[in-house]
Amino acid sequence: MPLSLAALNTCDRDSFVAALGHLFEHSPWVAAETHAKGPFRDSEALHAALCGTMMGAPRERRLALVRAHPDLAGRLAKAGQLTESSSREQSAAGLDRLISAEAAEMGRLNEAYRVRFGFPFVICARLNAKDAILSSMRARLGNTPEAELSTALGEVAKIARLRLGEALTKDY
Repeated sequence: MPLSLAALNTCDRDSFVAALGHLFEHSPWVAAETHAKGPFRDSEALHAALCGTMMGAPRERRLALVRAHPDLAGRLAKAGQLTESSSREQSAAGLDRLISAEAAEMGRLNEAYRVRFGFPFVICARLNAKDAILSSMRARLGNTPEAELSTALGEVAKIARLRLGEALTKDY
């Protein structure tokens, strides 16, 4: 159930994490470590604080956060084991309706990406259609590992912003 920013600003740490822990895929530590930075004047300030926590974490923790994301249209999606948010986001991009050739290409690109970078391809699926996602996967395979980690974290921030918008009532 969405909360107002005023209510969120008065939450104890556990309630704050319960409300926002899902913003960063399987990484409630971001919300937990951001709680003490409040109160937040608006949703942009809250999002900036959350992203600041993420970006200020040690490299291995940021890598773990990126690695917590599922492959797009991958095994977990096919098994119905995505988080509710990830399932909704992949569906919005049409990734649950790939034709056979698209699914095969997505699988090949997911594998090549994981082999090259050691983490899954992350993109804000709600802001992209399946053709744009496939194109981005091909293009981003040429990035350096550090550039790609930076790009992936930028996409995580976009995903968190959209999820935050759903978590807050519109009276902020």
